[in-house]
Amino acid sequence: MVETAQMMPITRLQKELTQTVRKVSEKNESVYILKNNNMEAVIVPFHEYEYLSALEEAFERLEIAENLAPRMKRYNAAKSVSWDSIRKD
Repeated sequence: MVETAQMMPITRLQKELTQTVRKVSEKNESVYILKNNNMEAVIVPFHEYEYLSALEEAFERLEIAENLAPRMKRYNAAKSVSWDSIRKD
């Protein structure tokens, strides 16, 4: 849940950007930006952004591994085409 104190209208953010960025950095708290009373964006501390980016990459690799596993069970190296034969064509 988002606390009301962490919400900020975009018009106020425009006036208080420097102070808001400092607050996010020092207090390690996200700020939720409202536009026309709807959630529009979030400003998160940089370390949290890095964590979320790493998490996204990990999930992507997991998804690739899950898609690859069934294919590898059916893989037959004898049916593979060599790189040299492809280059010759």
